[in-house]
Amino acid sequence: MRRRTFITSTLLGAAAAAVPLAAGAAETEAALPGPVGSLSDLQKAIDRAVPGDRIVLADGTYTVPSGGGIRVSGRNGTGDAPITIQSQTRGGAVLQGERSFLFDASSNITVSGFAFRQRTSLEIPAGCSRIRLTRNDFRLADVSGLDWVVVRGDDAKIDRNRFHDRTTEGIFLVVDGPGSTAIAQRPQILRNHFRDHSYAGANGGEAIRLGVSSRALSDADALVEFNLFERCDGDPEAISVKSSGNTVRYNTIRDSRGGIVLRHGNRTTVEANYLLSGTDGVRIYGNDHLVLNNLLAGLSGRALVIGSGTTRDHHDGESTEERQGNDACDRAVIAYNSLVGNARTLSGETREYPPSGVVIADNILQAGTGTLVAMAATTGFTWRSNILWGAAATGNAPATGYRRVDPLLRAGSDGVYRLSAGSPAINAATLATPAVTQDIDGHPRGSTRDIGADEYTTLAPVRRPLTPAEVGPDAA
Repeated sequence: MRRRTFITSTLLGAAAAAVPLAAGAAETEAALPGPVGSLSDLQKAIDRAVPGDRIVLADGTYTVPSGGGIRVSGRNGTGDAPITIQSQTRGGAVLQGERSFLFDASSNITVSGFAFRQRTSLEIPAGCSRIRLTRNDFRLADVSGLDWVVVRGDDAKIDRNRFHDRTTEGIFLVVDGPGSTAIAQRPQILRNHFRDHSYAGANGGEAIRLGVSSRALSDADALVEFNLFERCDGDPEAISVKSSGNTVRYNTIRDSRGGIVLRHGNRTTVEANYLLSGTDGVRIYGNDHLVLNNLLAGLSGRALVIGSGTTRDHHDGESTEERQGNDACDRAVIAYNSLVGNARTLSGETREYPPSGVVIADNILQAGTGTLVAMAATTGFTWRSNILWGAAATGNAPATGYRRVDPLLRAGSDGVYRLSAGSPAINAATLATPAVTQDIDGHPRGSTRDIGADEYTTLAPVRRPLTPAEVGPDAA
């Protein structure tokens, strides 16, 4: 299908009105030679949009009237031919006022290239599906308690956006859902840049929150990958997971108070993330998680916490207070991670229910000060083939679960600690399952794997810690 492009301007409104709605694409494009030049013309173009249409708003600053919004109601593109609403240039159309887009009963809509400066949340409601927000710049009002983007509809895609500069309580991006226990299905959060949240409160300033305690047992199947977080200091949780069945991979969290926290829910995979020079790393509660191939380096707080619980397992029928408590970490697999130069390397907690059945295998723990392993009570842990090194005390790791030997890690110019030739970690991993096919750099693991996040090779990395040029509105 060839796209129609609505390009009405204020001087060409009459010409636009004269074009029949059923006119062919070539006919429409020939008749309308400029971008939409006002919010009223933008609304008219949206109201008559059909699959494949591309509606372009001219660069400029537009104030949405109080109590109003740009309505996208009953508009449905298709997977192959979405309806696209975009700024003439990236960031060139600035939307001010109380609200921006109001979605209702719509699907396969793409909103691209706008600078959002609103005073209320941009919401994707439960009645809308396959809504994409891409290459936008979000700097909403710095109002306490305001969550900037809230996703309740299924199959939303939030990619290549920039969220930045706030000082108050509130979350950049929330994945929520319909009712009280369901959650939006299959959201994709890709290639975004989250930066400079300086709220100093104890909590409530996450960059991303996937769910909430009442939705913790619902599978979201969310994918959070290739996002960059810089100076995300609004909360100890930069990525807060409060739902089940998610994947968090290939992200870079740098110079941030927040880390990756599996606060509620089960069966989430945390894989091949770089957490560098911040405060906290990865903290896990709930059941059956996989924590694989991550690099946690130079953190001033707790690098990896295996959480204890106020309950053994969350379950249906809990009170609100019970659900908000901590679920002890059970049956997690923590393997092929490198924890280097952190203030507190691997630690536990002292709630009533200790973590149980956790596998800790084929990891490198190295530090020059402090204690490498400081677990509280545990039940049925499996420790195997870990390497511990450095002047830091060993702590209470069982002697059968590690060797004290120099892994010969070397820091690259990108801040990643990789194995060097002759490392005792090479071909020394022993964990057979789960299958781990790549290392943190994207190199194949092969059938005989190395201990730690890096598989030794002389090849250049396929993946590295992300830079601002690789995320946000101008990313590839």
